[in-house]
Amino acid sequence: MTSNRLVIAIGGPAGSGKTTYAKAIARRYGLRYFSAGQVFRRIAKEKGVSLEELSKLAEQDPSIDLLIDKTTLEESLKGNVVVEGHLVPWIVKDIADIKIYVTAPLYIRVRRIANREKRPIAEVLKETIVREHSQRKRFIQFYGIDILDLSIFDLVIDTSKLAIEDVIRIIYLFIETRLPELRKRVINE
Repeated sequence: MTSNRLVIAIGGPAGSGKTTYAKAIARRYGLRYFSAGQVFRRIAKEKGVSLEELSKLAEQDPSIDLLIDKTTLEESLKGNVVVEGHLVPWIVKDIADIKIYVTAPLYIRVRRIANREKRPIAEVLKETIVREHSQRKRFIQFYGIDILDLSIFDLVIDTSKLAIEDVIRIIYLFIETRLPELRKRVINE
């Protein structure tokens, strides 16, 4: 593994901290940052629909998810990147050197999103439940992937009981523990 080969994938539901931790990892290790969620948001904006509405559209039109996944895969193949998104780790599971899943209970994630976006909790709760149900349905239907099956991950962290700094320290420790093994594997290839 050269420094431009390293691919770290971060997955988890909305409000779990994916973006926060992915950006921190990218900064610390000098990697690029890519968010599948940003691509989804861009598509929603281009179509003039809400995220909830785009999720519903995506249930009928697989090309939306396929575009996001193709872009994610292309960015991952370039290497030297932290990629994050709900489905990202499954899409890049054969490319990613490290796959991390972050999560938290629904009520905590909804509160985080509502605070971040300065929106009513009830509105965020409804949107989050609809989006997550839609995503799970689409991912099973189109890919045969159950996003509740976390067996592909190298590290799973519940972010609800730890400060952001503590989660970041755990992630850094895990990555730094794995780096020598990853370097050795590349030398032997």
